Amino acid sequence: MKIRIKTALYGVMATAFCLILSACAGPAGDKSASAPKTSAYLTFLDTEPALADPQRISEKYTVVLNVFDRLAEEKEEDGRNRMVPSLADSWEVSGDGLVYTFRLHPGVTFSNGAALTAEDVEFTFHRLISHPESRNRDLAMSILGAEALREKKTDKLAGFKIIDDLTFTITLAYPCATFLEGLTTPGASILDKETTLKAGDAFGRTPETTVGTGPFMLTEWTKYKGIVMKANPKCWSGPPKCDGLSMHFYAENSPLRQMFLNGELDILDLDKLGIDAEYFLRGDIYRKNVIRGHRVGISYIALNQSLPPLQDVRVRKALQLALDRKILMQTAISNRGILENGIFPRGLKGHNPGLPEIPFDPTKARQLLQEAGYPGGFDLTISYSDTTAQRVKEMLRLTAAMWKKIGVRASLMEMENRSFLNRRNHGELACYTGTWSADYNDPDNFISAFFGSRENSLGRSLCYPNEAVMKRVVDARSIVDPEARIREYRFLEKKIIQDDAAWIPLYSGYHFFAVNERVNGFHVRWNGWSSNRYADVSIKAEADRGN
Repeated sequence: MKIRIKTALYGVMATAFCLILSACAGPAGDKSASAPKTSAYLTFLDTEPALADPQRISEKYTVVLNVFDRLAEEKEEDGRNRMVPSLADSWEVSGDGLVYTFRLHPGVTFSNGAALTAEDVEFTFHRLISHPESRNRDLAMSILGAEALREKKTDKLAGFKIIDDLTFTITLAYPCATFLEGLTTPGASILDKETTLKAGDAFGRTPETTVGTGPFMLTEWTKYKGIVMKANPKCWSGPPKCDGLSMHFYAENSPLRQMFLNGELDILDLDKLGIDAEYFLRGDIYRKNVIRGHRVGISYIALNQSLPPLQDVRVRKALQLALDRKILMQTAISNRGILENGIFPRGLKGHNPGLPEIPFDPTKARQLLQEAGYPGGFDLTISYSDTTAQRVKEMLRLTAAMWKKIGVRASLMEMENRSFLNRRNHGELACYTGTWSADYNDPDNFISAFFGSRENSLGRSLCYPNEAVMKRVVDARSIVDPEARIREYRFLEKKIIQDDAAWIPLYSGYHFFAVNERVNGFHVRWNGWSSNRYADVSIKAEADRGN
């Protein structure tokens, strides 16, 4: 039985949530709708997540990053990120790289008062591997016995051993160069066993079922409106520097620029603004409010190889060659980036600047279609979510127009975000665009997520069929020599993208945020995510603003 430390229940501050409701519904110039009564709540905009279960999502991590903690975290210092202890005070690795001994920080409690123990960590890894909807189980599949647990041959994880309440060991089936790095990612967040089991499928869907050890507590979630997270004053790592977070959900017709100028938003992700972003990026008045971070990520167009005629590599290569990617980049991000030609973007360990450039060659594209038996082209549906930024939609319209010139009749289909994700996760989308940013700085984080298994590839609607290549992707994790490991990844990158044309790489770029002068301490996360952790962000006193 776990020890439960009695704590007071933290009720929601109604005035904080009124901010969300008024900001979403109020007219652009309505000052009364914009002024938060809880002035020390940080207000910002984000896309509504499907749920806040770290193991069952692979994007939109804002709630997860702020409500939960991990055994270790990535911390940026002097422009470089490194791994630092978090819930685990320390760890030791055996000489053969197989046995990891962890010691938990003493006295940590979840926001409901339950003490964190090694039993919670064991449960977290067990569920990460065995849950049928787990989106992040790759993080734990190198653990001894993980495959048998996943295949329901056992109900125990052989490689996890509890020594005492604060000490445990994890034994791997093989040396894995990325195991520790993976523990810093949102998908490896540590869960309260009792709360999670009791909640069942409802875990991560309501404030009552979303319980972590992090600096904030989820206190309100109104669908299509917003989320409120209140500071956790008894957080083991210290209380956060602001009283809470008020997260508005992005709506396409919201007057975002005016909301920021009115003071309704403290932080505005300029990715959401479309052409209005230029008001901040080019104008002199608000340029001082803009913070830029490098996005260690890649935008791409996915092609589903399980559907005809995309099963034919000549068709996929034709689609690659028919796109003037420079124009697409200009449309989507105003040329604030570089074209990519593979899987691993600049800034990622293993990036290959010498990878051959994919040219713009519509003549060759038409020739390939004719050779494939499609001289008259074919029909293709490009799907996108209703949360897609306007400039990305414009880029997709241009993509369809370019493909039309080689005979491909591409139509665009907007889908409600939950439906889009559900169909993508089941391998049902023929074509869509996406962006993947690093969870941790290693090529495995990119190539395994898309091409590390049949399941992963299906979940991205790529349906890559080459089992031998996917096995090599997994085996690369255990290559001990760092240089040999990078060579293997670069070979696989060229094989998958340039030879097999499994997707169309587009570009990598920067991430820009406009920040209100009352905000102090905001930094773009090292990988350039839209999702950020806000524990160290504070609200300046009135007298200090402008300094």
